[in-house]
Amino acid sequence: MELQLINIGFGNIVSAQRIVTIIGPESAPIKRIIQEGKEKGVVIDATYGRRTRAVLIMDSGHIVLSALQPETIANRLEHSDEGDLEENLPEEEQE
Repeated sequence: MELQLINIGFGNIVSAQRIVTIIGPESAPIKRIIQEGKEKGVVIDATYGRRTRAVLIMDSGHIVLSALQPETIANRLEHSDEGDLEENLPEEEQE
């Protein structure tokens, strides 16, 4: 099995095989999961200070926060085997 890496914004990359779910952060239960994760020390904030738009739950129990929309990350998952990582980046992140 080949290792697939997905860019989740600003040069941050996660293993596609380790992602359990990608969800939006708007609902109260998700906000509660994030808060509990912060208390446990399992939250990885990859937003670079921007608004959290996607929450990735990993199979290790870690919670990764991304500034990209869940749909954007899902599209990158679908197209990750069609090209290399650089082609899946928006133009502003390719430099």
